[in-house]
Amino acid sequence: MKKLLAISIILIFTLTSCKKDENKIPDSNLPAGTHAVKVLDFMDVSNYTYLHVSENGNEYWIAAPQMKAEKDETLYYSQGMEMKNFHSDVLNRTFPSVYFVQSISPNLQQGQTLSSVHQQVNSSQRQQISVEHLTDGKTVSQIYSGKDELSGKIIKICGKVVKYNPGIMSRNWIHIQDGTESNGNFDMLITSKDEAALGQTIIVEGRVVLNKDFGAGYSYSVLVEDAKILSAKPM
Repeated sequence: MKKLLAISIILIFTLTSCKKDENKIPDSNLPAGTHAVKVLDFMDVSNYTYLHVSENGNEYWIAAPQMKAEKDETLYYSQGMEMKNFHSDVLNRTFPSVYFVQSISPNLQQGQTLSSVHQQVNSSQRQQISVEHLTDGKTVSQIYSGKDELSGKIIKICGKVVKYNPGIMSRNWIHIQDGTESNGNFDMLITSKDEAALGQTIIVEGRVVLNKDFGAGYSYSVLVEDAKILSAKPM
């Protein structure tokens, strides 16, 4: 009788352990800093896909540029910016925590090596762009080369939108280029409450800020914050 009871206890313990571990993904062979997650559920909204995932038994939410996802598939990513108490107007839902990632893939190497849209100011590829520079404004080159003198000042700049991520940290993230560069820096990050679209040529006015660190590895030597979009030409 005692032997039967002992066997029953072992079986119950084994089944319980299996249930707890069913969402765990072996991570012993993952490169440092790489996350492997199992998709539990997902929702597509506007430009984003929200993914409810499990990583080693821990469940959380990820937001990524709209992508194809399937339940129970394994995805990989290496960097994410956590937003706490993030409210999605489209979903009319507040997430206690959500990680915004730019690079997530079912392919381990791709999920590991693709860079985040916010990690480096010059993360965009340089494009062949020609815009009319403002006589009362600055160019990307002038902002980088004269950043110390421009720090804290309000400036205008005209450029083409080469990357756009809306609604992160209660602001829109706009990368522009204008065809100029300084020491290899050709991409300027603009943060704004105003909306833009990829491919638009915009004129913005905002404050030059240096050495901005948003946390989670998202830091910038120079950017233009709290900008107003004064005009926007169609793509």
